[in-house]
Amino acid sequence: MNKWLNRVPEVTFYFWLIKILATTVGETAADFLANTLGFGLAATSYVMSGILAIVLLNQFRLKRYVPASFWLVVVLTSVVGTLITDRLVDELGMSLATANIIFSIALSVVFALWYANEKTLAMHSINTAKREIFYWTAVLFTFALGTATGDYLAETLKLGYGQAVLLFGGAIGLIAIGYYYLKLNAVLAFWLAYILTRPLGASIGDLLAQPQSNGGFGYGTTGTSLLFLSIISSLIIYLSFKQKPAKSASS
Repeated sequence: MNKWLNRVPEVTFYFWLIKILATTVGETAADFLANTLGFGLAATSYVMSGILAIVLLNQFRLKRYVPASFWLVVVLTSVVGTLITDRLVDELGMSLATANIIFSIALSVVFALWYANEKTLAMHSINTAKREIFYWTAVLFTFALGTATGDYLAETLKLGYGQAVLLFGGAIGLIAIGYYYLKLNAVLAFWLAYILTRPLGASIGDLLAQPQSNGGFGYGTTGTSLLFLSIISSLIIYLSFKQKPAKSASS
């Protein structure tokens, strides 16, 4: 298959780096909009969901991987996934433990339906609209699940943000060892790592943004969000310029 027909990027170092940065922004930007600016969870959820729907329509229109479009969807999905969990917990009173169970089941159902219909969950085969729908649905639930998991360990179990970062980072390291040295299935390894990067990113965001009295560094949601968005934007610009000559050479 021509890789330029794939709707998602190749899984490289840059993929994982931007993914973690995007998940961190999802945590801090959601808090910034809902709390710092005072928009509230409900209004922020509706507005960000509407924007996500618009950029998703553009993503499907492109029918191929375009760095700026793809990663904008990831960042917005991260924000919306965070807001979904926050609304369930803060407004509806759902416990973080229950949220973890619900989103784990929902994600499992998406994967089951995806595999039943397409016989694969591989990243390199997201080359139809149907597969991309399954992909983005799974991504949304990984963000919502990751938010609930990160908050549960850091807050409910009082693990703390720094310890949560080490825990999730260590778990991803073990998955990498399993893949590179123990022949862990590539698709399984990818999705396990993908799921865990969400609570890792959320924990990093909370660690940087939360005040020192809460166990964070106290940089605030504004500064943390702007810093990570700047890094993401720089990487996307770099990848966009890198892709053009590579595509020309392959055609």
